Amino acid sequence: MRIAAKLSLVFSLLVAAATAHADGLVERGRYLATVGDCVSCHTSRNGPPFAGGRVVPTPFGGIPSPNLTPDRDTGLGAWSADDFHRALHEGKGHDGESLYPAFPFTSYTKMTRADTDAIFAFLRSLPAVRNPRTDTTLRFPYRMRSLMAPWRGLFFDAGEYVADPKRSAAWNRGAYLVEGLAHCNECHARRNSFGAPVTDPILAGGIIPVQNWYAPDLSMGVNGGLAGWSEADVVSLLKTGRSPQGTALGPMAEVVMRSTQHLTDGDLAAMATYLKSLPAREPRPMPEPIANARELATRGEAIYAKQCAGCHAADGRGKGTAYPPLDRNPSVLDPTGINAIRIVLNGGFAPATAGNPRPYSMPPFSQRLGDDDAASVVTYIRQAWSNKAAAVSPNDVRAYRSVPGD
Repeated sequence: MRIAAKLSLVFSLLVAAATAHADGLVERGRYLATVGDCVSCHTSRNGPPFAGGRVVPTPFGGIPSPNLTPDRDTGLGAWSADDFHRALHEGKGHDGESLYPAFPFTSYTKMTRADTDAIFAFLRSLPAVRNPRTDTTLRFPYRMRSLMAPWRGLFFDAGEYVADPKRSAAWNRGAYLVEGLAHCNECHARRNSFGAPVTDPILAGGIIPVQNWYAPDLSMGVNGGLAGWSEADVVSLLKTGRSPQGTALGPMAEVVMRSTQHLTDGDLAAMATYLKSLPAREPRPMPEPIANARELATRGEAIYAKQCAGCHAADGRGKGTAYPPLDRNPSVLDPTGINAIRIVLNGGFAPATAGNPRPYSMPPFSQRLGDDDAASVVTYIRQAWSNKAAAVSPNDVRAYRSVPGD
């Protein structure tokens, strides 16, 4: 009996240890899936989390996101951990088909096997949801998966992240997150005519296709999009959606709400450390000047004093933590003027976060300001105080007036 009791105790301890390990793996996977913001793309409007169906827009057509729940027929129920790792590391599906690069395997390839296994364990723990995938609306010939072979040969190099021994552990952790799991370059880079993100220089900013927002250059060095920011400013923006330098708006607001606010302080600090190390940028060439730019700015100054200064202050420095500064604000200074135009027309809506649960929002001015007035006030704020960005024209405003807001 004593031997039986001892065996029973050992068995119970082994079961408890295995359960604790499995629970720990699932929780780690939950955190990593949050870092990767998987839920944003893989959840349709008002749909079950991770059940897919949200259409990812591309210049070549729409691609519905797949179901990541463990439903055997429509989700990952028939997948193995090897299958899942191959999808993230190599961009290959369950049956070996090439995945379209709207799924950012070009970044996820840097992930370790331990991390992909943890995410898979988390996804397997979700309730199974039956949600058959709909067809893409990709135009011919872009829907031909056979074309992915030359695309992969030109624009994809598989391989896990390799730590730089000359850098600190924090820097390497930040590089792993920014370049890999958080896939920041998928938005913060321009795309070539084949839809591949430009990685040289990395994180140099670009227009998000179809969404028509400008994701800024993330360098904090000279001429970078975050020049003048401190590492604490970056952490504050990612944690709360606001910083002394500006507020997360547009697509970045969703990233902060669903993903970065939930990251550990250590991971946020590591990401900021990595971004701080990005090299300075060459000065951007100024576009051809608009003939009546000075007239627009003069007119815009009066509009700003009447419509904007009450919140953002006459000197463009904002007021307290509620109203962000416009002087040196990356959303104001983006090289295209898209962000400032869209925010003036459609309003600005910061994310609700634990650190900023009741954010102030900016109302839309599309009904108050015509194209000439909107162009004037945007031109003024892009050239007032220490700002030195190009003017925008009424035609620029007209092009984005019909673009839906957030």
